[in-house]
Amino acid sequence: MAEQTVAVGAGLPAGEYSVHDRERWLPEQHSSRRSDFARDRARLLHSSALRRLAAKTQVLSPTAGIDFARNRLTHSLEVAQVGRELATSLGLDPDIVDTACLAHDIGHPPFGHNGERALNTWAADIGGFEGNAQTLRLLARLEPKVFGPDGRVYGLNLTRASLDASCKYPWPSTSSVADPSGRAKYGFYADDTPVFEWLRAGAPERVRCIEAQVMDLSDDIAYSVHDFEDAVVNGYIDVAALGSRVDHDDLVRSMYEWIGGEFTHDELIAAFDRLDNLDVWLDGWDGSRRSQARLKNLTSQLIGRFAGAAIHATRQGATGATLVRFGADVVVPPGIQAEIAVLKGIVATFVMSRNTRQPIYAQQRQILTTLADALYADAPQHLDAGFAEDWHDAENDVARKRVIVDQVASLTDQSALSWYERLVRQ
Repeated sequence: MAEQTVAVGAGLPAGEYSVHDRERWLPEQHSSRRSDFARDRARLLHSSALRRLAAKTQVLSPTAGIDFARNRLTHSLEVAQVGRELATSLGLDPDIVDTACLAHDIGHPPFGHNGERALNTWAADIGGFEGNAQTLRLLARLEPKVFGPDGRVYGLNLTRASLDASCKYPWPSTSSVADPSGRAKYGFYADDTPVFEWLRAGAPERVRCIEAQVMDLSDDIAYSVHDFEDAVVNGYIDVAALGSRVDHDDLVRSMYEWIGGEFTHDELIAAFDRLDNLDVWLDGWDGSRRSQARLKNLTSQLIGRFAGAAIHATRQGATGATLVRFGADVVVPPGIQAEIAVLKGIVATFVMSRNTRQPIYAQQRQILTTLADALYADAPQHLDAGFAEDWHDAENDVARKRVIVDQVASLTDQSALSWYERLVRQ
């Protein structure tokens, strides 16, 4: 990963986190001098859920035969690097933000957002599927680490501050919000209400802590910049045509539709012009080492541009002595938001919205829903041991169907294909 400088001037003094912030759902005693938040990061870093991200789709599936494209794990590591520097510059605990960044995608199923749509459809009668809600479920229940004296599972049993920082949408499905594609976004399932209420104790309703906001911004920055980089490297974007404005009106129209009207056509055109006028913007691509170096330099400069502007604006907007938890909000200048949206829109237009990929997406959805049907019909046979135990402990059909969702969501792209071949096409 290219070196990136995102800080602007000296960082703010580190804020104080309370005993309340450091509490765990199941109290623990430790003899080492490692901080509570460093312990959280270590637990997440060593989790099997994080390792599985290495074989899950970011934009291109790891099964697509492109062995150097980013996957969910490399993306999460890059998000964490950006987030850690942002946290340090803003006086936040870097381990809290690092943990939230590493965790932000662990709830995603095989095949990325396409797989998320498939499972949401399959689970519509039990409350649906949402990757962020699944993240909380993994952190607080499914990832095996801590069990109580009564046998109750607590997942990784992270501190309240780290768990809250990982919660991108702190509200239930009954009051969800829709993203630009129309998908309902929320933070927890109904049967995970107890842990959600615990982690949000004392928090303002529907307000994200600043650490969660930094995680979200870091994700946006890394997603927009690195997916653009991957799309260039893998030949999805014609750099020369992009710079010469070939079919430019159609591109801007497509970006506008993908983004969902958050910015006007004129704002998107102005943002594209600002990026195109940067000295480091690409004027061609031939795959040579020189081209690769120029692309890496563009990546670094864009990350520094976006993060640096947010750091400056957030500091300017802060009124209290400390920013931690609910002491301030992240501020991203509108022009920077538009530039990030332009990069996302370019990738969406050239990669995710291509008609040639639509049959692939349909096939992926069919694989997951058919696999879920097969597992549900034969359960608990074929389930991993932990999910088979959950099936036996389930009190009703709703809970049992949720076990199938948990099992399918845990699979990597390759294991989903293998299970489908073994259980459906045998």
